Amino acid sequence: MAIAPELLELLACPAPECRGRLAVADERLVCARCGRRYRVEMSWPVLIPEEAEAPPSAVQPAKE
Repeated sequence: MAIAPELLELLACPAPECRGRLAVADERLVCARCGRRYRVEMSWPVLIPEEAEAPPSAVQPAKE
């Protein structure tokens, strides 16, 4: 994944209640504040909160 550092400095989490800084981790953009994980497709970040992966702490365990 190649996101220019200059662009990364400008990006923020698009969730209205958050607006945290984004960082690259595991081929995703991860919000340092809320933990949402945004995918990157063909070097373009998909910054749609409804399509983001939930933060690890918000994932519900599977019921047995």
